Amino acid sequence: MSEKVGEAGGESATEFDRAATFREVFGVAEYRALFGAAVLSWVGDYFAKVAVTFLVFRDTGSVLLSAIGFAISYLPWVAGGPVLAALAERYPYRRVMIICDVARMVMVATMALPGMPLPVLLLLLLGASLLTPPFQAARSAMVAQLLAGDRYVVGLSFQNMAGQAAQVAGYALGGVVTAVDGRTALLINAATFGVSTLLLWRGLRPRPLPMAEVHRGSLLRETGDGLRFVFGHPVMRPTALVVFSVVAIVIVPEGLAAAWAPDFGGGSQITGLLMAALPIGAVIGACVTRVTGPERRLKLLKPVLLVGPLLLVPVLAAPPFAVVFLLVVMAACAVNTVLVPLNGLFVQMLPNAFRARAFGIMQGGIQLAHAVAVLAAGAFAERFPVPVVVGAWSLCGLVLMGVAVTRWPGRDVIKEEITHAAELNRVTVPADPWISSTSGPRQTVPGR
Repeated sequence: MSEKVGEAGGESATEFDRAATFREVFGVAEYRALFGAAVLSWVGDYFAKVAVTFLVFRDTGSVLLSAIGFAISYLPWVAGGPVLAALAERYPYRRVMIICDVARMVMVATMALPGMPLPVLLLLLLGASLLTPPFQAARSAMVAQLLAGDRYVVGLSFQNMAGQAAQVAGYALGGVVTAVDGRTALLINAATFGVSTLLLWRGLRPRPLPMAEVHRGSLLRETGDGLRFVFGHPVMRPTALVVFSVVAIVIVPEGLAAAWAPDFGGGSQITGLLMAALPIGAVIGACVTRVTGPERRLKLLKPVLLVGPLLLVPVLAAPPFAVVFLLVVMAACAVNTVLVPLNGLFVQMLPNAFRARAFGIMQGGIQLAHAVAVLAAGAFAERFPVPVVVGAWSLCGLVLMGVAVTRWPGRDVIKEEITHAAELNRVTVPADPWISSTSGPRQTVPGR
């Protein structure tokens, strides 16, 4: 980016163009506490998913009920993630995270009580899951406060790697513990929430409300304001749509792994390898993001957007398993080298008063894109071979990315919006957040 943009972000052009280091990221003490709390929560959540799925199946013998138990944790994001995330804008982020962790600790510990009826167990799981959107929205917004410039992008890439590792470790260790005693796995999950609470309480300093009291309305109205802001913005709108599209493209091989495995003469082992290809590619993509500078990442954005779906098109020819595995890993790697810079760009456009809501909208959209893509591809796979579905889906995605690349906002528009957001965030007294403009809702700056 230009020197103007670097100054708008509070950093010199040299600092903006230089890739940040892990040492700089973890040199921020508050981020270390926030990162540790997040990792604990992730591992504990995967423990709980394994335990609930096992306990429900053991007690009922129903595959459908066990699948419902697994899927409940995703329901709040799909059904009302942006609305729930808007709660994080009403209170200080630190307080939101601590309250959510304490409440989840109590509910998960209650789930572990002997003789807990299945309907009550599922209801408690739903209650705990409803607290995930406000917690994650507050955490994401605080990360953007703690890490500026390229430190945010590098921190996010490492966070993605840690999330993938937590998924593998949580499922593996959760399976081992659950095999001995499923309720012990739930108690371990409750304990992770307790330790996370302590880290947040001791490691983060209190900060004021992100939203001024004068701007508060109903929760639905605030959510609507957030939706209008994101999808009325000349840069955030295409960024959000591209993110939703690329995750919907790359998730299909994982979602169809079980139905695809018999084509390679395998069962659960091949299924597991196909499902593992996505997180493996994500980790490699995060490493690539780390070694490339901010300017180069943005220059590579358009070609890499095309490379992701393009790598999956050859699946149409039904290649052998080793080739398919490699293609999925490479596609996931390409997509993740795009997602992290897009996230960094998205953050630079955000006024402080909309951070949590915007992150909630993005998380909800990603979860919805995952669900719709897997359900649609699964329906097609009922009538057509899986390689045809995956390859054709990726070919359509390639066309979609081609349109997105041609309509991507110019550098001058991006620079202007970054500068405008930086000006907003320097204003201590929030102004009336909306004025009419040709590009949709826009937050104003006094005197602008």
